[in-house]
Amino acid sequence: MDLNSASTVVLQVLTQATSQDSSVLKPAEEQLKQWETQPGFYSVLLNIFTNHCLDVNVRWLAVLYFKNGIERYWRRVAPNALSEVEKSSLRAGLITNFNEPVNQIATQIAVLIAKVARLDCPKQWPELIPTLIESVKVQDDLLQHRALLTFYHVTKTLSSKRLAADRKLFQDLASEIYTFACCLWNHHADTFLRQICSGGDPAAISSLERAALSLKVIRKLTVHGFTEPHQHAETMGFLNAVFDRLRQFLECSRGIGAEHACRERLEKIIILFTKVLLDFLDQHPFSFIPLIQKSLEFAVSYVFTGTGDGVVFERFIVHCMRLIKMIVRNESFKPSKNFEDSKPETINAHQIKMSFFTYPTLTEICRRLVTHYFVLNEEERAMWEEDPEGFAVEESGGDSWKYSLRPCSEVLFIDIFHEYSQTLTPVLLDMVHTLQGPTPIEDLNALLIKETVYNAVGLAAYELFDSVDFNEWFKNQLLGELRITHDRYKLLRRRVIWLIGQWVSVKFQADLRPSLYEVIVNLLQDQDLVVRIETATTLNFLPVDDFEFRTEQFLPYLESLFQLLFQLLQQVTECDTKMQVLHVLSCVIERVNVQIRPFVGCLVQYLPLLWKQSEEHNMLRCAILTTLIHLVKGLGGDSQNLYPFLLPVIQLSTDVSQPPHVYLLEDGLELWLATLENSLSVTPELLHIFQNMSALLELSSENLRICFKIINAYIFSMSSEFLKMYAAGLCQSFLELLKDITVEGQVQVLKVVENILMVNPDVGPQMFHALLPPVFRGILEGERYPVVMSTYLGVLGRVLLQNKNCFFTLLNQMSLECSQEPNQVLGNMFEMWVDRMDNITQPERRKLSALAVISLLPSTDSVLQDKFCAIINICVESLHDLMTEDPETNTYRDCLVMLHTEPQDIQVKEDDEPPTEQDKRKRIIALRDPVHAVSLQQFVYEKLKAQQELLGDEGFRSLMETVDTEIVNQLQEFLQRF
Repeated sequence: MDLNSASTVVLQVLTQATSQDSSVLKPAEEQLKQWETQPGFYSVLLNIFTNHCLDVNVRWLAVLYFKNGIERYWRRVAPNALSEVEKSSLRAGLITNFNEPVNQIATQIAVLIAKVARLDCPKQWPELIPTLIESVKVQDDLLQHRALLTFYHVTKTLSSKRLAADRKLFQDLASEIYTFACCLWNHHADTFLRQICSGGDPAAISSLERAALSLKVIRKLTVHGFTEPHQHAETMGFLNAVFDRLRQFLECSRGIGAEHACRERLEKIIILFTKVLLDFLDQHPFSFIPLIQKSLEFAVSYVFTGTGDGVVFERFIVHCMRLIKMIVRNESFKPSKNFEDSKPETINAHQIKMSFFTYPTLTEICRRLVTHYFVLNEEERAMWEEDPEGFAVEESGGDSWKYSLRPCSEVLFIDIFHEYSQTLTPVLLDMVHTLQGPTPIEDLNALLIKETVYNAVGLAAYELFDSVDFNEWFKNQLLGELRITHDRYKLLRRRVIWLIGQWVSVKFQADLRPSLYEVIVNLLQDQDLVVRIETATTLNFLPVDDFEFRTEQFLPYLESLFQLLFQLLQQVTECDTKMQVLHVLSCVIERVNVQIRPFVGCLVQYLPLLWKQSEEHNMLRCAILTTLIHLVKGLGGDSQNLYPFLLPVIQLSTDVSQPPHVYLLEDGLELWLATLENSLSVTPELLHIFQNMSALLELSSENLRICFKIINAYIFSMSSEFLKMYAAGLCQSFLELLKDITVEGQVQVLKVVENILMVNPDVGPQMFHALLPPVFRGILEGERYPVVMSTYLGVLGRVLLQNKNCFFTLLNQMSLECSQEPNQVLGNMFEMWVDRMDNITQPERRKLSALAVISLLPSTDSVLQDKFCAIINICVESLHDLMTEDPETNTYRDCLVMLHTEPQDIQVKEDDEPPTEQDKRKRIIALRDPVHAVSLQQFVYEKLKAQQELLGDEGFRSLMETVDTEIVNQLQEFLQRF
């Protein structure tokens, strides 16, 4: 591509690509896409985005195309890769001038230089770092800032490489430039502090930005540039200096107002200082030990004493709390149970912690956390009134503690209380005792403090197990507080029901549960929405998700609870809240199972409307799917009434051509399976949904296992229509899968085939005939994986036992393939079968093998007579596995033979779930399966009797003489006693 002539054309097309008119935009994008692989295209882009006279939007787009091109075409092995000559020219052009006037474009250029550096630095681009270092020394503010920005992105990118060779290169780089980086940072930090004191705001802002960029560079060098940083004096010197700098910058923030131009940037660099300490502690705990004392003194003084008054802000407090928490909980700082076996460094760290966390310090931290940081502030109380749903479902799980003050203070409290429970338990109990009895409604401060203390007792529930008689407290105080209906007391009603939820799995008497359920019913009718939502949330893990749950205690309240939860589901409007309430409903349905049936009518009518309303909210739809799963299981066969709504939901959720499947597929498959397992029969609509399965099998994803369960459910439905419609496509899908699948996956596929042969012995082998030669071949070749060999023998055993015509057709096919006589192939098969019987561990499969091989008798075939000994060996082995002796009748009984009890008469144990419709179908299938319907003992006897009649006594005797005497004796023992 000639640069001069091409620049005009490319510039014109880039201009068109910034158009808002799609008729102009689309052709331009297509043209740019075609140029991506043209030599010289990226050189043209470089000329365009470095030309400051051109339109900003055009330059921005040129930078983006250049950056995307690095991802696709910069590597030497990439298709249509850039030539080394052009790459060399581009590298040189990228670092010629650091004078980009537009911040956003400058950032993008810095990022794309870093992307090239990741691939080429230092071998192909040795001049990059020296050029950057020289450029950050210049006096021009813009040039210096842009070079520093690039320096940071390059350092950040190189530090993220994890191969040993790359890490070594970065460590070498760190050693070379660390001193310079520290000097640069100190210079800009001092310059800022001097300028801010003299009132030079614009200059101070520029210096502060450069100080921040310098600090970001040092952060990466310090954390990732040294294997043992504590042995590097300059690194430890920098880290110790961080505390002094933090104090300087915090005092600086005290002197400027919230509206000051530097305020936001100042807070960011203060946070950056704390990130240096947090990252260093995370990556180098042993090297951090010399900093433990300073870190604790600094963090505790600013967060838990008056030192921080007027200077601390929320993100800084959170980071200080994280620092304390990481030191308290760090495993590298905890000696082993045998103290003397611990590393000297660990003992040192432990001693530093113990000397710091004295009784007065711990007491102050505990009290300050509870009475200051736990207290609901005015903003939170206002949110309670103005946005109750937002307040009630405010995120407090996952990693939220790393970013939000309340979750962070609670997590810190839990960790410190766990670590120093002997010291802090009396402190917390004293706080509880001072709050005994009712609290005056008009005293808001007292209510707030009591709420925080209850919060602390809930968070420390497991630590307080032996110190608090929660049952008495519940009866004598908490129940009474839950019954106070005044609006101001809602603070305590919400906290007390949450507190009970924390303690119920720790210490709570079973006979108190009915009074608790009664309270929950009342609270779900509370005038305050936050209290109702908290009660519903507590219900999720309190009576429903608890090991001590007793259905008989819960049932008297089930109707009221379910109706109130359903009303709450209708009342709330936010997606997250609806999901929360739906989850509780799902858990209730799951726990009470079929006993939910009388009460679900309202929910069944509402879910279609909610599904329609949640079209743009896939996570809410996931919650609806989960509810439907439990609902279907609870309704059993009655779930067929839901099909007009249920089946389209399954169809959409499992159709990979529909965008929502990305979110809905996993739950949709679970619902599909539950629907099949509880269906009275497979309807035409259910058969139609199976069209989605082919594409799902092609994905070969982690969902394959449940896909096989769904296929099995269709098979067990005994629907001949299913096989007529889908057998050919299913067989083809299985053949494709077996080409590229794990051993476990192969076994799952073959188990499905085995089920097909079991349920449909007449037509199954013909429909899935293409899968049988690989199975036979695998047996003859001695498949090396025992679990696969066992499955092969199960599949072939089914064919041999239940469809002789198909077996001999297959045998002839294999003999042609092997260029051997059928009898020779049959003999080889028997040899491998005997040799690999030990691969078969399941009793059912071992019995199937015995039934299959002896089913070839009676016969005068020379091969079968030659392998007669092998057949008897297999049968005797299986008889030993299966026969149970009845001492009273002195007879043996086949333990796998099932009694012909009708499915509906199956007795279910009290704690078991009732059988699904699929369980009933599987029992019917089992009752006609030879493995469960035929006594092996009797079958062997009849086959040997028939062989004797065919050969005559003398011929049969000669045949039996080929069997080991001991085996014959064992066989006679079994056959004489039935």
